[in-house]
Amino acid sequence: MKAKLLDITGKEKGSIDLPKAFSTPVREDLVLKIIEIKKTEQPYAPSPVAGNQASASGKLNHRRHVWKSQYGRGMSRIPRKRMSRRGTQFNWVGATVPSTRGGRRAHPPKVSSRINTLSVNKKELVLAFCSALSATISTKWLKKKYSSLQEEKLSNLPLIFESKVLTLKTKEMVSTLNKVLGEKLSAVAFRTKDVRSGRGKLRGRKYKTNAGMLMVVGNNEKLKTTAFEVASVKTLGVNDLANGGLGRLTVYTEQAIKDLGEKIK
Repeated sequence: MKAKLLDITGKEKGSIDLPKAFSTPVREDLVLKIIEIKKTEQPYAPSPVAGNQASASGKLNHRRHVWKSQYGRGMSRIPRKRMSRRGTQFNWVGATVPSTRGGRRAHPPKVSSRINTLSVNKKELVLAFCSALSATISTKWLKKKYSSLQEEKLSNLPLIFESKVLTLKTKEMVSTLNKVLGEKLSAVAFRTKDVRSGRGKLRGRKYKTNAGMLMVVGNNEKLKTTAFEVASVKTLGVNDLANGGLGRLTVYTEQAIKDLGEKIK
């Protein structure tokens, strides 16, 4: 399978052979399975000694005529810590148990239960990766992901630039991409940052950003920009290619295509 190779100005320079992975039938079920398995959550739990740091006695008597007794005082039978004492009279407050002020939690979250231990078969992982790659050059999946492109004719996929494009300054690169992508594709290609509507502004999430397009570069290539996301072939995964669903708008460099061919044979 051949594809157009574009130069740094966005004009067609020649053609390039795509690896077999780009011809893989798209398995959405496998991709979604891998995305679910790869989800990470920050484990959290209260301190093991939280609510237990007070010296509270849980062995108070509830019988008559016994020193240090709870009997006849209208007191519930819970562990108590002593605030003051006058002979055999005590000023106690409940402690330790969940029903008391400052006591431990009844059923706190446990770190062990919040660590993702799901595993995946290697062949399934490779097939899901190839499916995600294949979806990035498919107009069907691109239109399915981006609702604003439903009525557009997308004839310039896949987008592969010669590696010299990485030598351009960000402003020049964005200008070239705008020219190649067109107005509709450019609208979803670059990251935008907006103020969130609603109360979330007050809760530590004032801004919303979209994922934008993905540029895949070779193993030894580097690009630093905030206009869109950049990933190296070495670290490229299903989560990058299918962020938000299959069919993410993706641009490749010539070297990235060669490195992908070596990575997946």
